[in-house]
Amino acid sequence: MTRLDTDFGNMILTWLKLHFLALSIGILLDLLIGDPEWMPHPIRWMGKLIADYEKRWNLEELTPEEKRERGRRMTLSVVMLTGFYTAAVVVVGYLLHPAVGVGIEAILSAYMLAAHSMARESSNVRRALELGTLQDGRDAVARIVGRETAKLSEEGVIRAAVETVAENTSDGVIAPLFYLVLGGPILGCIYKAINTMDSMVGYKDKRYLDFGRAAAKLDDAVNFLPARLTGGLLTLSAFFTPGLSGKQALRILRRDAAKSTSPNSGHPEAAVAGALGVELLGDAFYHGELVHKPVIGDPGREIRREDISRANQMMFSAEGILVLLTVVIPAVLLAVPA
Repeated sequence: MTRLDTDFGNMILTWLKLHFLALSIGILLDLLIGDPEWMPHPIRWMGKLIADYEKRWNLEELTPEEKRERGRRMTLSVVMLTGFYTAAVVVVGYLLHPAVGVGIEAILSAYMLAAHSMARESSNVRRALELGTLQDGRDAVARIVGRETAKLSEEGVIRAAVETVAENTSDGVIAPLFYLVLGGPILGCIYKAINTMDSMVGYKDKRYLDFGRAAAKLDDAVNFLPARLTGGLLTLSAFFTPGLSGKQALRILRRDAAKSTSPNSGHPEAAVAGALGVELLGDAFYHGELVHKPVIGDPGREIRREDISRANQMMFSAEGILVLLTVVIPAVLLAVPA
């Protein structure tokens, strides 16, 4: 082995150690602090960029093909700009000093994860129902769901909160962590940009059907593996959590994951429905239109307020298992002298 090969190997090893250190700090920051609303957030900047493209390019007088072409251009532009600026910030940070690079990478990693925020917001729904009125619960759940909440019953409010925790365990925790492990904050930020585009323009209504098609298809592609990984992790967590059924989670995951109108979200939702022993999904109103969705799970019992907390417990357990397998164990192995 030449000296050049040795130096290159040492450089890669050093980078991996710094990467896992930064990611570990980022995970802890998310769990302890989350995303304070007063702080600037990269995803808000992504949202402003996407909204600007949509306003300027998604014009009503365009033909469907013209809208699809502009949607493809927007999707490519957002991905490239996100990757370029994230890479620039991270590289400059490491060039200034390794500690600066680790700090930047840790902060960006924390921004891409949403376990703390999801648990806080969904817990607020339970708290609103217990301490306030049904309308308070509707207002609280409206902050985290895209469906209309004005006419939801208490069971509907709870179900919406549980479904959102299940889906966001994939979109907001496992998937970004998956990409952060593979490619650091650059790949993590690109994933969140794609996910944000889908949440803003990926609807199948008249306005977004053509313009948002590219973003929606790309989001389906980048979530294909993470969604199935999430379903498996949630099922595994149910085996070790008192009051939950791992066997039922596995059974419903196998039976109902493909029922969802989404190619990916059915996996975490089916695992949670089975573990809790409740039904999820069903018809809901979005932007004034009734959207028909199949029911996932068995009608074992009525959904209850404490199911929101149980869903959050599953989310944290699933994240913990993935962190152990992809961050803690590799970091320990890298730290052991050869």
